[in-house]
Amino acid sequence: MQYLLSIILAISSFSTRHQQIQNELNYYLQRHSVQDEGFDMVARYAEEGDSTLAAYMPKGELKLTSFLHLKDYPREGKCLTKDMYGRIIIGQFHADTLMYGIRIDAQGTYAGQFNRHMMASGHGSYQSAGYQYYEGHWEMDRRHGFGFCVSPDFIKAGIWKKGRYMGERMVYTTERIYGIDISRYQHELGRKRFGINWKQLRIKGLGRRISTNRVNGEVDYPVSFVYIKSTEGISIQNRYYDSDYRSCHLNKIPVGAYHFFSTRQDPISQANHFLRHTIFKRGDLPPMLDIEPTDAMIKQMGGPEVLFKNIRTFLNVVERRLGVRPLLYINQRFVNTWLDYAPDLKKDYHFWIARYGEYKPDIHLSLWQLSADGYVKGIQGHVDLNVFNGYQGQWEEFISKHCIH
Repeated sequence: MQYLLSIILAISSFSTRHQQIQNELNYYLQRHSVQDEGFDMVARYAEEGDSTLAAYMPKGELKLTSFLHLKDYPREGKCLTKDMYGRIIIGQFHADTLMYGIRIDAQGTYAGQFNRHMMASGHGSYQSAGYQYYEGHWEMDRRHGFGFCVSPDFIKAGIWKKGRYMGERMVYTTERIYGIDISRYQHELGRKRFGINWKQLRIKGLGRRISTNRVNGEVDYPVSFVYIKSTEGISIQNRYYDSDYRSCHLNKIPVGAYHFFSTRQDPISQANHFLRHTIFKRGDLPPMLDIEPTDAMIKQMGGPEVLFKNIRTFLNVVERRLGVRPLLYINQRFVNTWLDYAPDLKKDYHFWIARYGEYKPDIHLSLWQLSADGYVKGIQGHVDLNVFNGYQGQWEEFISKHCIH
């Protein structure tokens, strides 16, 4: 009976993990298009599963004598052998050189191309015993170049360097959904004051860190949404918030508001300050909480447990009043260092992540702040630029589900 129960639990665990992997693949495919690098590779795997084992399995009669690797008998055709680390290889050889094949080690199975040292190089896949699958480019036995890795917990599709995942490199096209976030800094420079020409608003430059070879066509994108800083702490207000908010409505631009979180002030008072001085109308974008503490600030307030307790308190007050969950704005370092302390937030909330430069943030997210020095016609100086994680269909779904109602 115990043995049968173990089998049932193993089957159930396998089924659950398989469904989780499928969910990760679906998440990727829903938010990408054929224009995105590697989309076809991920789509093929989602539909067919691993096809590399069949593609790279050598054909013909297996020569067991190749295991001896005798000088007078150079390996040719389908051979069984070992590499210098004792890993078993069923490979296709030509003139004693391994071209492609299957290699098995204690952790899993590699199927793909090799170099003359019997190291994974070129295209190949690796299926580990722990439900993790990678397919893409290899160099000297390490993931290097474009590839994707999928597991029950994540999908990482993008660029790898010497075995380390760097991130996804986005191709910027007119089909993507772009927006901006603004504060008083778009209106002030020293003693000078500037207005915003809302009729002229167009994104004309993505900033100095965005490579021009990632842009498909000309950078001339409409501003599809605007977030405006409303409040900070328990007393600070953006003097330009009201007029910018009303201008967005007049020009039919989806608009939302955000609060800059203070680690030194009471979260309930902060939430009430935000709610009291911010306009919320039906159809507005969900509010956003801007979280940017330094490590010293987090330590000073009592550590990450206290930080996330206060964040939850703020979120609960705002959600009870408005009936929608706020977005959480954080940077990539915060994700890597602190977010695992709050798995409930990671699971239940939508994230807006700042990571400037070439690579998209490595987490499920709604918005990516890709640049702090973008150029927007109609606005003086640099502007924060953002892109929605998806296309028009997902944007409309986001609006219908998460806007204020």
